[in-house]
Amino acid sequence: QVQLVESGGGLVQPGGSLKLSCAASGFIFSSYAMRWHRQAPGKERELVAVITSTGGGTNYADSVKGRFTISRDNAKNTVYLQMNTLKPEDTAVYYCNAVVRTTSGGLSGYWGQGTQVTVSS
Repeated sequence: QVQLVESGGGLVQPGGSLKLSCAASGFIFSSYAMRWHRQAPGKERELVAVITSTGGGTNYADSVKGRFTISRDNAKNTVYLQMNTLKPEDTAVYYCNAVVRTTSGGLSGYWGQGTQVTVSS
């Protein structure tokens, strides 16, 4: 079964940095793009960053461009989100996401449990 386990969240002061990790299992990690989303209190979940299966392509939400970097290590089945110059508005629960082909040939989305990031002085 597909499992995504996030870690690395915490409390950080404005301007600080955090690095999130998402360990994946139960599917051929190196064959799929991976995404980080976030959800702030009272707001809808939003896409933050996406990385292609090989890591050769990335894309970011405008709100995090130049501050966040998504990367992956296919040997470790892990995707990362390096977050720099954090702002209070980055406070949210961050989720790892994969859309994986099922045995029946369809596509199914999977989510981790989320990790809380709080940016506050």
